[in-house]
Amino acid sequence: MNAEMMEALHALAGERGISVDTLFSVLADAMESAYKKMPGAREYAWVVINPDTGEFRVMSQDLDEEGEPVGDEFDVTPSDFGRIAAQAAKQVMGQRIREAERELKYEEYSGREGDIVTGIIQQSDARYTLLDLGKAEALMPQSEQVPFDRPQPGQRVKAYIVEVRRSPKGPQIVVSRTHPGLIKRLFELEVPEIADGIVEIKACAREPGQRTKIAVYSNDPNVDPVGACVGARGGRVRMVVNELNGEKIDIVPFTEDQNEFVMKALAPAKVTEVRIDEETGTAEVIVPDYQLSLAIGKEGQNARLAHRLVGLRVDIKSETQLAEDEANESESWAEGEWITNEDGEQVWQPADGGEAITAEQWESGEGLEPESFDDADADAGAEVEVEAEAEAEDAEAEVAADTDSDSEDGAESAEDPAPTENADSDADDASEEARSEVVAADDLAQDADGAGDDAGDDEGGAA
Repeated sequence: MNAEMMEALHALAGERGISVDTLFSVLADAMESAYKKMPGAREYAWVVINPDTGEFRVMSQDLDEEGEPVGDEFDVTPSDFGRIAAQAAKQVMGQRIREAERELKYEEYSGREGDIVTGIIQQSDARYTLLDLGKAEALMPQSEQVPFDRPQPGQRVKAYIVEVRRSPKGPQIVVSRTHPGLIKRLFELEVPEIADGIVEIKACAREPGQRTKIAVYSNDPNVDPVGACVGARGGRVRMVVNELNGEKIDIVPFTEDQNEFVMKALAPAKVTEVRIDEETGTAEVIVPDYQLSLAIGKEGQNARLAHRLVGLRVDIKSETQLAEDEANESESWAEGEWITNEDGEQVWQPADGGEAITAEQWESGEGLEPESFDDADADAGAEVEVEAEAEAEDAEAEVAADTDSDSEDGAESAEDPAPTENADSDADDASEEARSEVVAADDLAQDADGAGDDAGDDEGGAA
């Protein structure tokens, strides 16, 4: 190999960004393929190139019966191999160089997953958007684009590398504009404290294009994490918001106290109390009535972001709702459960171990123990019934006595020559009084029966 060819290889390596050793390896493979196509070529042979002088030779070894190389290496370079090597290099060199470039690009970007890149939008359609990264192209699928965000060709944007795939046409770099990692990387670019590790982003919850919440923590007690991210007059966070096309960002301080962390996560709403259930992973948040809509947010957005940020289910209640729930919980209810018996029938099994009842008995009230009413009320009802019966008997006795007296008076009036009109009038008055007393007695008896029925109805209602 002459000096001009060596110089051309070095220039090609610098232009394509490929090392000279890689080009020598590609050239050796091309020359080896050309040698094996020559008549009389040995079965086991390879090409060796001296990187300092550019001299190349074809070396070979003998093979045993099993096809394994044996013996010493020897030179089998043909006399006119220079011309053949030049033709082979011309045919194979371009393809092998493109393959080397693809492999080099893949190795460069495969280790940058989770990093941020800047690209220029080449084209965009309903399926994906292509970004020119300079040495490679990146693919942004529709699912990784911000909703209602229409990228324009020639626009320069920053994107988050999600995945680097190996393909026959070169590395396929998948980028995203919706990944929460994009927020972290953008703040690293704008906030030196985050890049230096003084301030950490502990959690991030995002709804792309609408709102983002991040929780920051400072490893230095003298550094305010929220102030460091906001910057002077909001300059730092404003740069991130501009890159995200106006997406709102809430920055809250991170704390190990979950109750306080939940309160901070629901900002700007003011929280009265937080009750956390560790077993169910639920945080019950109590807010004033006028803060309920602000805590929930538009279409529940604030509550959803807080849930993703703290990792707990957030149940928001107003003070009025809490009072109503506590009042309902104070009411006593029958304890038990619906189970399936041996016959496969659904029955209600009381918690106290009583006899199970079927659904039909439950609906009709049969088999259910009525609630015990006040003994004083039962005694009062019994007394009313007894008194009514006694008054009815007394009234009947008085009527009978008056009837007997009227009969005797009638007998005496027959012997007495008194005027008959007075006697008839007295008899009529007595009969009228007797009838009135009988009616009164009947009313008392009906009142007594009514009291007894009311007592029975109370028992049925309790059941």
